[in-house]
Amino acid sequence: MSTATLDWYGCATFRLRTPEGLTVFLDAYLDRVPDAERSGVEVDDVTEADWILVGHSHFDHLWGAERIAVRTGATVVGSYESVRILARLGVPEEQLLAVAGGERLALDATTVVRVLPSLHSCVWSSQPMPPADEVCLGELGLTLQERTAKMQALWAGLGALGDDVRAHLAAADLSERGDGGALVFVLDTSEGSVLFQDSIGCWSGVLGGESPDVAILAVAGRGNRDGEPVQGSTADFVAEQAAALGARRVVPCHHDDWLPGFSRAIDTAPIRAAVERASPGTALVDLGYADGHRLFESPLT
Repeated sequence: MSTATLDWYGCATFRLRTPEGLTVFLDAYLDRVPDAERSGVEVDDVTEADWILVGHSHFDHLWGAERIAVRTGATVVGSYESVRILARLGVPEEQLLAVAGGERLALDATTVVRVLPSLHSCVWSSQPMPPADEVCLGELGLTLQERTAKMQALWAGLGALGDDVRAHLAAADLSERGDGGALVFVLDTSEGSVLFQDSIGCWSGVLGGESPDVAILAVAGRGNRDGEPVQGSTADFVAEQAAALGARRVVPCHHDDWLPGFSRAIDTAPIRAAVERASPGTALVDLGYADGHRLFESPLT
C-alpha cells in the first residue's frame, strides 16, 4: 500500500508525496554553490510538481519556484510578496495564489492545506545564527528602524565572502521587500497531518492551537516569539514549540550548511535532548538528504 513520503533537499526545502499521487514542494530552493553539501537534486532535475508552498520570500526559500512552476505547471501558494516576485519572473497568473494566513485550500480530493500567519527569525540580531545550546539574551523592544540599522551593519560584512558565494547571491537576488510575511502551512492528508514552518519564529497563540502528527520546524537562527527575540537557547525554543504542538514527530530543517561562508551547520543533539525533556512523547527525526522518509509510519524512529 502506498504511503506518504517526505524528502529533504537541504535548507528548508522538502518534497511531500501522498498515497494518492500528489506531489507538493515545501519551498523550492535547490541549487547550491560547489562547496555546499548537496542533496543530489537541483531545480533542473524537477519534472513533476502539483503544488509549491512557499513559507516566505527570501531567496533561500523562493528561488527555484519560478522555474519549477513554469516547467511543471505547479500552482504556487505564497505571500503577496512571493506572488509579486514570481509574476515578475514569468510565472502565469493562473498558477499563483496569494495568501496571508487564515485561508484553506484543497490541493486534491483528499489533501487540504491551511495557511497560518507566522514570524521570521530575528535575522537582525547580533546573534543571528547561534549554536543550538547557546543562550541569547537582550535586544528586546527595538524599533523597526533600530532593527533595520543592525541588519544593514550585518550585511556590510558580506563583501568578505568568497567569489562562488557572492556569485550565488547575485544570481538568487529576487529584489524582494523583506520576507514578505512569513507563513506556516498545515497539510491534512489521508494518512495524517503535517505542519511546515521554514523560519524559526511563531505567534505562540496561533501555533498552540495546532496538533499535527508531524511538525517540520526550523531550528537555525535567533528565535522570534510573538515579535520579540527569544530569551534563551534555540534548543529550548524548539522544544517549547514541540511541546505546544504535541506532534508525534518533529523534523528539523534549515540546519545544514546550505551556503558555506554565509550559513553554518547546526548540531541537532542539544535540540533532541531538549525535546525529550519538554515533550517525552515526541521523536525528533533528523532526515538525510532525499531519503524518502515514510512520514506517518511507526515506529517513531
